[in-house]
Amino acid sequence: MLKQFNHSNYHSICDKLAQSDADLANIIKAHGYPPLWSRPNTFETLVHIILEQQVSLASALSALNKLKEYIQEITPARVLLLKDEEFKACYFSRQKTTYTKYLAEAILSGQINLTELEQLSDDVIRTKLTALKGIGNWTADVYLMFVLQHADIFPIGDLAAVNALKRVKSLPKETTREEVIAIAEKWVPYRTVASMLLWHYYLSARTPAPPSPPRKGGL
Repeated sequence: MLKQFNHSNYHSICDKLAQSDADLANIIKAHGYPPLWSRPNTFETLVHIILEQQVSLASALSALNKLKEYIQEITPARVLLLKDEEFKACYFSRQKTTYTKYLAEAILSGQINLTELEQLSDDVIRTKLTALKGIGNWTADVYLMFVLQHADIFPIGDLAAVNALKRVKSLPKETTREEVIAIAEKWVPYRTVASMLLWHYYLSARTPAPPSPPRKGGL
């Protein structure tokens, strides 16, 4: 059975995490509950996540909005009508142009069906997504967490989440990936919601706060 979170159980999951982890409890005490960040399960959303790879949220959103302004609706069919020069005019790098076109072709050919992914397990979804050019574990993590709202994902490739964990746990900067993963294991089966709390902490320390978690991950 898939473990998911939604508006009806989100705060109660936060409370469960707070009961078992004093550092997460302190985040809620200081900053309140984190927003329930979510995105629709669409081609446009996946393009947006691809754009966010290794850049700021602001620049990714700027490129997405420029593309939307240019073609009105971001669909696989419309994207594939564009030439590389037109992508470049919408602030897409050559690499992300390639990834976006490949994703569009995969959806139109039936290689990937976003609606069908909603019924599959984390591992199967990850396997299907990472088989696509330009999509790695970080992109799959963001999709699982924000789009499908699967409850037990920790995005180890996400710098904001990892750095926030180190800060709230007072860990040295040289703390290893394996040590971070071991700490996150204590939040099973709600590692996604714990990550939301970490992002909430990260954002609350910054002014002004952007509308959604800052992420600089890999593919």
